[in-house]
Amino acid sequence: MSVIPVKPVLVGDNDPAPRPSREKALEAVRTLLAWAGDNPDRPGLVDTPRRVVDAYGEWFDGYDADVEKELSRTFEDVQGYDDMVLLRDIEVESHCEHHMAPFIGKAYVAYIPNEKVVGISKLARVVEIFSRRLQTQEVLTNQIAAAIESHLEPAGVAILIDAEHQCMTTRGVHHRHVSTITTRFTGVFKSDAALKDRFLRLAQGH
Repeated sequence: MSVIPVKPVLVGDNDPAPRPSREKALEAVRTLLAWAGDNPDRPGLVDTPRRVVDAYGEWFDGYDADVEKELSRTFEDVQGYDDMVLLRDIEVESHCEHHMAPFIGKAYVAYIPNEKVVGISKLARVVEIFSRRLQTQEVLTNQIAAAIESHLEPAGVAILIDAEHQCMTTRGVHHRHVSTITTRFTGVFKSDAALKDRFLRLAQGH
């Protein structure tokens, strides 16, 4: 069984990308403002670089978060519970790596416990951590599934993400209200069609 890496994307085989100074980030925003055709020194824009850099610090704080830490505290006393654990309507706020444009939607996360369970808030936190990194929705879906599978060793994992991409709604084809759905099924969710169908019906509120 292949496992999708749960660490931040690496530049080389092992070396993480070096992080520029805050001053360089501020200057980069000023350059983009000037490239867009405006004057970064005019009153309305003079504080924009600071605001943008602060916003990036929030939007991409998933690079500084530790998924392993979130999933490290598990509970083995499940008292025979062997059915689905499902979280619906987890907020997804992420940015596509192709245009750095937001995609926003919902995640639906389920697993079948084997011997270990984790606090349900930790599952939502895993979605949040990976969402606050640059990637595609397909990779995001795989990352969430792989992290849960690696740390909880469940009988199966099911992930569904439904999101709208602003790189499609505000540029390019300009098609609004088009949602993208990605799924990932492992273990019994992949082998048992009835269980997969049950997850999809529950995720849709049926």
